[in-house]
Amino acid sequence: MSEIPTRPTPNKIALLMRFVYLGVLIYIIYTVYKLLIGEIVSGDRQFTSLVVLWLVSAYVFLPRIHRWFSRIYLPNYFIGRVRTYDGILGDPVNIAVIGTKTQLIKAMQRAGWVEAEPLNLKTTLKMIRASVLRKSYPEAPVSSLFLFANKQDLAFQKEVNNNPRKRHHVRFWATPKKWWLPGGYQADWLGAATYDKSVGFSGFTLQITHKIAENTDEERDFVINSITASNKKATVALVTHFTSGYHDRNGGGDSIKTDGSLPFITLVD
Repeated sequence: MSEIPTRPTPNKIALLMRFVYLGVLIYIIYTVYKLLIGEIVSGDRQFTSLVVLWLVSAYVFLPRIHRWFSRIYLPNYFIGRVRTYDGILGDPVNIAVIGTKTQLIKAMQRAGWVEAEPLNLKTTLKMIRASVLRKSYPEAPVSSLFLFANKQDLAFQKEVNNNPRKRHHVRFWATPKKWWLPGGYQADWLGAATYDKSVGFSGFTLQITHKIAENTDEERDFVINSITASNKKATVALVTHFTSGYHDRNGGGDSIKTDGSLPFITLVD
C-alpha cells in the first residue's frame, strides 16, 4: 500500500486561532486600506500611498486570501501540478527521474546546468540587482514551489545571454517512500521544468515575478535532451497521455499548455 502524505487535521484550538488570526488580519487590512484610500483621494502623498497600497495588497492581503481559500477548494493529493506558497496551482509536473540524488546532480552538472542558490534576502537582493543591471548570475535562486507539501529539493538553471531575466530552469522533488504514481509507475524524483521569458507582475497576487513561456512541453524536452546528450547511458521512456493535455494558468497567472506526456529518465553511472 502506498504511503500518501496527508495534511494533519487541526484541533479545535488551532481552528479557533485561525479564525482569530483571520479576523485580526481583516481588521488590520481594512484599517490600512481606509487610511491609504483617504490619502489617495485627498492627501498630498498620492504616489507614496499607491505604492504602499500595492505592497499591502500584493505581499500581505492577496497571498493570505489565496492561502485561506486554497486549503478549502484544492485537493490534498497528487494531481500532476505543483503549488505556490499561497496554495495556488503552479507549473505542471513534467519530468520523472529514476536515480539517486548524487546521480541527478552529476547528470545535470554534466549537461551544463547550474544548481540554484537558496532563496533568502541576500540572494533575492542579488537577483534584483543582476536583473536590473542585466548582469550574469548563474546561481540565481528560484521561487519556492511545493509538491507533497514540501518545497523543491533541488533546482537547476541555465541563463540566457548572461542575464537572469531569461533562463531555463527545473525544480525536482524527492518522491515519498513506497509511493506510486497514477497508473502504477514509480520514480525517485519528479520535476517541473519551465522557461522564464521575462520579469513582470503576477496575475493573481500582483507580486513581481518571472513570467514563463506558455509551451511547457518545449522546456520539458529541452531538459531531457540536454541530459541524454551528455549522459550516453541515460535512457528515456515516454508515457504519453499520462495526464490529459490542457491549457491553464500557473501560480503567476501565466498561460501554460501541455500535451500531458511524462518522460521517465533513468540515470546510470
